[in-house]
Amino acid sequence: MAYTSFEELEVWKRGCRVAVEIYEMMKGCRDFGLKDQITRSAVSIASNIAEGAERDSKPEFIRFLNIAKGSAAELRTQLYIAQRIGTLTPSDTKTLITELKQISAMLQGLITSIRNQLKT
Repeated sequence: MAYTSFEELEVWKRGCRVAVEIYEMMKGCRDFGLKDQITRSAVSIASNIAEGAERDSKPEFIRFLNIAKGSAAELRTQLYIAQRIGTLTPSDTKTLITELKQISAMLQGLITSIRNQLKT
């Protein structure tokens, strides 16, 4: 885990990109409850990565990475619902779901890497 700031982490960058994409896609959504829930979940991914990285504790970083992973799963669920009710297209949903699964895998890889560092 050779980095000096969370801004250097590719998973953080991708989390930010997803949040921006979500905001752009949801601009015209008039279901304000769903829109709010989806945008909060999207913002939470990169935000928790950043917060955990700044905690200056590997166990705390792992905890926040797990929260970010949970937010990615929450967002995936909300996207499936948004597609089913016609708020998002199947194509947009599929693209975002694929990216979120990759982000979750990257988060798990980072968690595993940090845990292994704690063992040594």
